[in-house]
Amino acid sequence: MKKSFTQYFERFASAVTQATGSSWAFLTALTVIVVWIVSGPLFNFSDTWQLVINTGTTIITFLMVFLIQKSQNKDSLATQIKLNELITTHAEASNRLLNVEDLSEEELRALHKFFGRLADKAKQDNSLTDTHSLDIADELHQEKQQNNRVRRGSR
Repeated sequence: MKKSFTQYFERFASAVTQATGSSWAFLTALTVIVVWIVSGPLFNFSDTWQLVINTGTTIITFLMVFLIQKSQNKDSLATQIKLNELITTHAEASNRLLNVEDLSEEELRALHKFFGRLADKAKQDNSLTDTHSLDIADELHQEKQQNNRVRRGSR
């Protein structure tokens, strides 16, 4: 199957963002800056000497903005899909929160205020250790296993 430009670009963007986020990339950039500074006296700190670093950093920054944004868009979409999966599989979660990222800023502020009130109520309990979340998680896991067995048996 023939690969499209988009597929190649996605792989390229992923590889570049991984590489530029590494310690080696930082050390390389730092080395370039140190070499540039040390070379200043050799070029009498000329306008051309300054232009070299300014042009280089501007070009790299310009290109990296697009690569980082591409990577963040993909990561954000993957996170939203994972959260949507959690919402849809949790019996007590509101499906109204699916694709909440598509709401207006005003609607998001209203939801934030609502959840803030819930957090305030939770703070009134005054104990971080009183939780049944592990018990509930075990119960839900057992229910899922039982439901899966029933589904498999009905095939």
